[in-house]
Amino acid sequence: MATVPEPRLDRDITVQMMGDWGIANLHRICGWLAAEMGARAGPGSRFATWNGRGGTDAIEAVLNGTVDASLFVPAPFAKTVVEGQGIYGGPGADRLRAIATLPQDDRLVIAIDSKYGVASLDDLRRTQPPLTVAVAMDDGCNMVGYATNRLLDAAGLSRATVEGWGGSFVEGEAPWDTIGLAIDGAADAVIFEAIMTPFWTELQDRREMTFLPIDDEVLDALEAQYSWPRGSVPQSRFKGLAGSFQTLDFSDFLLLCRDDLDDEIAYLMTWCACETTATIESQYKHLAPEDSPLTYPLDPAKMARTSVPPHPGARKYYAEKGLL
Repeated sequence: MATVPEPRLDRDITVQMMGDWGIANLHRICGWLAAEMGARAGPGSRFATWNGRGGTDAIEAVLNGTVDASLFVPAPFAKTVVEGQGIYGGPGADRLRAIATLPQDDRLVIAIDSKYGVASLDDLRRTQPPLTVAVAMDDGCNMVGYATNRLLDAAGLSRATVEGWGGSFVEGEAPWDTIGLAIDGAADAVIFEAIMTPFWTELQDRREMTFLPIDDEVLDALEAQYSWPRGSVPQSRFKGLAGSFQTLDFSDFLLLCRDDLDDEIAYLMTWCACETTATIESQYKHLAPEDSPLTYPLDPAKMARTSVPPHPGARKYYAEKGLL
């Protein structure tokens, strides 16, 4: 890859970004970029990070001008938003542009207490156990809840179907309060992502869980309707797996902006994201890459592959780097 000279802005800039609830990876990414951009802009520059949820709120905040950039999860799901499909039906989605893709190797998984003897979706349909299932809320913002309900529908296991045989659902928002419902015994099963987090380890320490593979026809249907990719969970990820299994891919964070973001700011943000990776990687080095919620090392060649068109400022950097 080509060497790209460090950009500097002589003027003061104000940049607002949206991260997560304030205590997780999206906020940390915003803080990293603010620090690196601030070191290369005028001395009176100001940066702020708004709390968010990483879902459609990240899209709306960019489109309505509340923030200049935001992080949306998972990155591939933004494609259908820009195309006018999927979860977001607001105006102006075609104005979304990407700065970079930040890596997180993740999957959406279904885990059921092994006492029920359910090892497949077919088993679940046949035995119809009266499970209490912990899921993320499907409220028009939370992408985990949105994906979960579409996955269940495609599998012939809609909430109405499961409730019809005596099952029930309890809801959370984040990994700690959704997986936590199964950890605490309030749920017999859980459907969630963030598979590298310690919440899944704690759950398996408390009770034996069986992870269900997702059938090809279900993943084919989701890919055809929403362009959602599939991914594999390796045998080493969870205790007791007989082998790897496939499910819905839930990888990566997408750093978004609007098409009218100042070109110099977009270029500086992209340069900092790709050229100062050591700063953010150092905050995760106590974890193995496969266990890190930000998968390092960050590779600019992969960061340049975005599910929505890159902003012109980002495209300029990637072209100079030899990545386009």
